[in-house]
Amino acid sequence: MDLRPSHLARRFVALGPKFVTVSLIGTVITQSLIWLFHGHLGWNGGVANFVAVCIDIPPTYALNRRWVWGRRGTSSFTREVAPFWIMTFLGLGLSTLLAAIADAIWHSTLAVSAGNIAGFGILYVAKFVLLDQYLFHTTEGEPA
Repeated sequence: MDLRPSHLARRFVALGPKFVTVSLIGTVITQSLIWLFHGHLGWNGGVANFVAVCIDIPPTYALNRRWVWGRRGTSSFTREVAPFWIMTFLGLGLSTLLAAIADAIWHSTLAVSAGNIAGFGILYVAKFVLLDQYLFHTTEGEPA
């Protein structure tokens, strides 16, 4: 694991555009579901956020693993799947808390969406580093 800022910057230049694209795809999916669940079906903001994020986890994991980091073959549950879910649930917990607070204060789907984005935004950089340096880390000679 190489946590030097220069190394992490090089890795982000190489993988960042794909990582950002996957994040944007996940954000569109999650936000669309929040607008459906909260804005149209009248669900509580925290519940709408929780369900939307849970639905988004499998495609986001698959896109990050295969497209961003070029990993093929069977996923390792202990090295890849479980830590990815744990990281996502940390973001989920924070975003659900912020979405529920926003809903209680403003009673607005826009506020619930902002809570979701804020929760995951806070953890965004840490997620890239953990995915790159631990979950989908490649050794010399392997595709990045």
